[in-house]
Amino acid sequence: MAKIQSIRGMNDLLPAESPVWQYLESTVASVLARYGYRELRFPIVEQTELFKRSIGEVTDIVEKEMYTFADRNDESLTLRPEGTAGCVRACLQHGLLDNQQLQRLWYTGPMFRYEKPQKGRLRQFHQIGVECFGMASADIDAELITMTARFWQQLGVLDDVELELNSIGSSQARADYKRALVAYLEQFVDQLDADSQRRLQSNPLRILDSKSPETRKILQGAPSLADYLDDESRQHFEQLKSLLDAVGIVYRVNPQLVRGLDYYGKTVFEWVTNRLGAQGTVCAGGRYDGLVEQLGGKAVAGVGFAMGIERLCLLLEATGNIPESVNADPDVYFVVAGELAQQKAFTYAEQLRTRLPGLHLQLHCGGGSFKSQFKKADKSGACVALVLGDNEAEQGVINLKWLRDMDKGQQTLAWDDVFALLEQQFNL
Repeated sequence: MAKIQSIRGMNDLLPAESPVWQYLESTVASVLARYGYRELRFPIVEQTELFKRSIGEVTDIVEKEMYTFADRNDESLTLRPEGTAGCVRACLQHGLLDNQQLQRLWYTGPMFRYEKPQKGRLRQFHQIGVECFGMASADIDAELITMTARFWQQLGVLDDVELELNSIGSSQARADYKRALVAYLEQFVDQLDADSQRRLQSNPLRILDSKSPETRKILQGAPSLADYLDDESRQHFEQLKSLLDAVGIVYRVNPQLVRGLDYYGKTVFEWVTNRLGAQGTVCAGGRYDGLVEQLGGKAVAGVGFAMGIERLCLLLEATGNIPESVNADPDVYFVVAGELAQQKAFTYAEQLRTRLPGLHLQLHCGGGSFKSQFKKADKSGACVALVLGDNEAEQGVINLKWLRDMDKGQQTLAWDDVFALLEQQFNL
């Protein structure tokens, strides 16, 4: 019988990999808490209409990438391809935006897009998202970007990422620019790549993000979106840059930076790296002041971003910024043989875990000889083995063996002395 495999592009997270994810998530969560952000959790499945109305029916995500299906009631449902729309839906449903309430929220979890799987691009991928509501001025944009810079600083990758900024203006400014862009590109329609030809009438701004060398060469002579910005968007962008300058955040204005979701306006930004090949964007976001109203609420300003957990873990690995302490190895492996010793070991292990809560202790279970248990202890990565047999249990002592520092040899200790030694050894 053939073995059942995971779905292509939907990967398992193995025990050896999960400590890096936990380190990344806990570091980011700690910074978010310091800035006053609160966690929100919402379903991974939503009504398909939510994403059509928010992301845009002519975007690549809705047209080609969503996992959409009919449930038993013949209702069209979709695995969430991104988090902002679901976050807004939850806020509206539960009154979190009533009376112009200010909200600083974050969430984490899997997203789903039917894409060609490759390193850093999966069909099930994981994001940490941050959304702010009720603040229309550029100071909250600046706070979000400054906070992301603090993430990178805490993770040790600030020198390995670059911030790109742009303003895509108001909906009217974009409409005026789209007409000018289409008029220019129609002169070269036969030279554009296939995706750009398809987008020319449906979503021309996405052509600015084309990776085709021929199309990018044509775009060098295209009109600039900056020339079509409305005064309000221009002032907003200048204030944002001024605030970033004030705190020393280095950035590059990229006039061709756009986002693949229709709800964005004014500020858009990306943090990119050259350490991951083609999948170089590790964090991206922007302002979406019209989205709440578009989904049935009253007009509320919004801005946010999402960062890819898989790509950030790859970046930590590529730059050597995974701390040595980030591993799943126990500190202590408890080797035990004999009926009396087994009973005593259970009691001792729980006493250690109570008195030294920072200690990672693994108690051997399942029987076996001392020799086989020592093999498991060594393989576990533990620094210390506690060894208890029936004789030691009767005498009230325990053997302690150093597994990584052979010069220290083996010691026989009274049980009370074990606590002090382990507390000192592991700085608990």
